[in-house]
Amino acid sequence: MLDARCPRCGGAFECGMQAGHCACFGIRLTERLRAELAERYSGCLCLPCLRELIDANSRPPLPPGAATPD
Repeated sequence: MLDARCPRCGGAFECGMQAGHCACFGIRLTERLRAELAERYSGCLCLPCLRELIDANSRPPLPPGAATPD
């Protein structure tokens, strides 16, 4: 396992990608989200950030002028 820092939140986590058994292997990203993350961040993101981004990406867009949820 490799000690890493998430480029999104700055939190420390253990990345097992090089060991071949990273926890993120079970995460499913759309091609659009995968490309967006690769463009925006360098390196691996922690699981909480990945889950948050997946959840945010799966919500339908708000109509124009709608208030954002708290």
